[in-house]
Amino acid sequence: MKAVAFTYEAPASLRRACEVLTQHGEAAKVMGGSQSMGPMLNMRLVRPSAVIDVSRLPELRSVEADELSIRIGAAITHAEIEDGVFPALRGSMMQAVARGIAYRAIRTRGTLGGSLAHADPAADWVVVCTALGARLTLVSSEGQREVSMDEFMFGAYTTALAAGEIIATVTIPCDSAQSRWAYQKFCRKTGEFAEASCAAWFNPERRLGRIVLGALDGPPKILNELTLAFAAEGPPTMKTPAFEAKLKRAITEAAPDRDAVDHQLMNTVVRRCLEQFR
Repeated sequence: MKAVAFTYEAPASLRRACEVLTQHGEAAKVMGGSQSMGPMLNMRLVRPSAVIDVSRLPELRSVEADELSIRIGAAITHAEIEDGVFPALRGSMMQAVARGIAYRAIRTRGTLGGSLAHADPAADWVVVCTALGARLTLVSSEGQREVSMDEFMFGAYTTALAAGEIIATVTIPCDSAQSRWAYQKFCRKTGEFAEASCAAWFNPERRLGRIVLGALDGPPKILNELTLAFAAEGPPTMKTPAFEAKLKRAITEAAPDRDAVDHQLMNTVVRRCLEQFR
């Protein structure tokens, strides 16, 4: 199939993009790298009256860092993160994760903001940005606001983006030299979306950490009890019956409607993720 007829807009600035989006109303769609939007258009899963291309907007194409955080433009591609184009992201968790997203052809087009706006529960950036405690800047003709990743995704393909809003930047905390992270996912073959995923981040200096389970039916789930246990006792705790019980309980609570096979996949990706901290 092919897309229904629509108006294509490629504004020269973020301000103009917000104006055009407001003019077209709820029938318009914002497009980044088109790796999700393109197939949806061709299958007529979405039938917008207008498509607004924001992939080349200068305001969305930079990465800035200070002592506390890294601010990433929403139109930065997966490949640019993977290739270390921006010094602030070299050697980071995001660079390592970017290498495993889909295929190289997709990574050269797909964008960070586009992936988050699409909000597929099995997407890599959804779970990783939750683990990192990312904050999203949402911009519209009426101004801007910040939303934490914890609050951004309501359900599968459903987010806090209001009509007329565009993701402008994604801000993550700067890692200290002692911060450690890990990511693990299970795919039936390379390039497919994950059937189970887990991202973990710990900062011993600040005594902060997160273990996040992804590829669920909705937003990722932070495994708080498991995070506290692992942070307090470290990798050796995984061999104890108490940890086994906490892990089983955490997965059951995070995915109560999944079957035993899915729970086993989740158990495995969490274990393999945490084993990377040894």
